[in-house]
Amino acid sequence: MLYCKSSIMNPIVLESVQLSRALDGPNGRKSLLSDISFRLERGQVLVVLGPSGAGKSTLLRLLNRLDEPTGGQVLLDGRNYLEIDPRELRRRVGMVMQRAYLFPGTAAMNIGYGPAQHGMALTDAQIGELLEQVGMQGYADRNVATLSGGEAQRISIARALANGPEVLLLDEPTSALDDASKQGVERLLATIVRERHATCVWVTHDVAQAARVADLVLRVEAGAAVALGTPQELLHA
Repeated sequence: MLYCKSSIMNPIVLESVQLSRALDGPNGRKSLLSDISFRLERGQVLVVLGPSGAGKSTLLRLLNRLDEPTGGQVLLDGRNYLEIDPRELRRRVGMVMQRAYLFPGTAAMNIGYGPAQHGMALTDAQIGELLEQVGMQGYADRNVATLSGGEAQRISIARALANGPEVLLLDEPTSALDDASKQGVERLLATIVRERHATCVWVTHDVAQAARVADLVLRVEAGAAVALGTPQELLHA
């Protein structure tokens, strides 16, 4: 089990304890992820690195129960997340995918969707503030079908932020973008995480990006954790 020491002064917001997922198939039981453990304090960014098929996206999907673990557990603020209603869990643990899967309609409709599921209606001012945070002022009434890839990803980030999440899960959020959009979205996410003091799990295959944004780095290969440490320990050695 790989763990990094944490500060006594900062509470652990998100903890993965020997988290595992396996599926039964025609050739027997296949392990997708095995015994992944880490602890994150408030405001820490964990970057998950590894080759394609290593289990990085599987880990993210387990962290907010889009998939169910077959072993281990996840603790959110010290509470087993199986005790938390899944919709409430996904409000508190937001996710931004590699590609922006927006609902048909306007940017404002997309941003207001999550809170509406919890009986909350965002005001025009609140939507405007979220759009301003992601550099999309004046886009409230824009049809999302007309957005560029970088613009759509910014709206998907605003949609995740609308729920006020404690934890952000980022699944290669810049990899599908052109270079200019990639740099802009990376800077935006780093600023949001810093200003909100959010806890973040950021999946990427980009080692240079990991060095820029990570407090901790988790390397996974073939569904297993092979190293956990600071960027200085793992990326600059």
